[in-house]
Amino acid sequence: MRKISRMFALTIILGLLTVPMTAVAAYDDDDQPHMQAALEALQQAKHHLEEARHDKGGHRIAAIKAVNDAIKHVKEGMEAGEKHEHGHK
Repeated sequence: MRKISRMFALTIILGLLTVPMTAVAAYDDDDQPHMQAALEALQQAKHHLEEARHDKGGHRIAAIKAVNDAIKHVKEGMEAGEKHEHGHK
């Protein structure tokens, strides 16, 4: 279990390190740069998990489901943030 956790953490870190610096610079204009960066990191992590070999005792699939859930929540949070910034609740 610890090995799977370390693999997942490493996947997240590697995903963050592979984000091009030009993409990071583009966030300056965005009104939700941290949420956008989190979304892209999660999408990168999902890609790495999908490309990983074998199921790892069901943990790889569980991690993909967790990442999909996190992606959904980040998108919903960004939508809520947009509504809040434009005077809607």
